[in-house]
Amino acid sequence: ISSYQVYIIQVSVGNHQWTVKHRYSDFHDLHEKLVSEKKIDKNLLPPKKIIGKNSKSLVEKRQKELEVYLQTLLVKFPVTAPKVLSHFLHFHLYVS
Repeated sequence: ISSYQVYIIQVSVGNHQWTVKHRYSDFHDLHEKLVSEKKIDKNLLPPKKIIGKNSKSLVEKRQKELEVYLQTLLVKFPVTAPKVLSHFLHFHLYVS
């Protein structure tokens, strides 16, 4: 049985706050698109780790790293987020 971790990330934009849930692979796919389309630093995304990937401490550490990753992206695109990032963060549901 294959198991995977879903990361629940708190997103804050202005007065709006919500959570998104994604697997690491979703973050990786987003990152690949942003690297190719927007030329962001390819080392910005926390690396994928295989050993002990479901240990509680690693999950908590990666969750914090992924939150920092998203915050960094939002700082890089303060006015208009790229469409792929907006979709990933579910802007269409929360920000009018």
